[in-house]
Amino acid sequence: MIPLTSDPSTLGADTVRAIEAIVMVAVEPVASEQLAQLLELPAVTIEDLCGQLAAAYAEAGHGFELVKVAGGWRYQTHADLSPYVERFLLDGQRARMSGAALETLAIIAYKQPLSRAQIASIRGVDPDGVIRTLQARGYVGEVGRDSGPGQAILYGTTPAFLEKLGLASIGDLPPIAEFVPGADVVEALEHGLRIDPPAEAASGSAGGD
Repeated sequence: MIPLTSDPSTLGADTVRAIEAIVMVAVEPVASEQLAQLLELPAVTIEDLCGQLAAAYAEAGHGFELVKVAGGWRYQTHADLSPYVERFLLDGQRARMSGAALETLAIIAYKQPLSRAQIASIRGVDPDGVIRTLQARGYVGEVGRDSGPGQAILYGTTPAFLEKLGLASIGDLPPIAEFVPGADVVEALEHGLRIDPPAEAASGSAGGD
């Protein structure tokens, strides 16, 4: 447990664990004032405790750190470990895309522009996580806003998607009479978008070992 200098009668282990849990799941940095409201403690107390946590993590030599950025607290990997993190992220880019990602990509490619709700109605599941994956790979992006209530974000494929598949335009995609991504479409997408090194290069590397 992280050592505390504050009075244990007011700041217990549960408070520390609650701060860690909240900051861990937050997408954006969490302000001390917000933590204070959630934990029903003074903001100055939260600020002091987060500072103690940050110092304790640093002293323990963890691969992550608690830092204050943009007016709030967040976890991030330690700067001196960036080579390993970059290697991991690049390795993830070489990994095969999941069936769900390929199916969603095919839906967007053939039916674009589409909102999240429209994609969900076709697939029958929440597409948020898959869309984030496709955006991270650079194959899908925001292309506009729906004119209806709420002005939902509309998604479409990117030039990088066309480049990977060797297409001049979306119109060059193989025609289908009825939109149901078949095995041939999914296989074509998978082969075209895979970023594994060429077989020649791979065999050449293996031979040199």
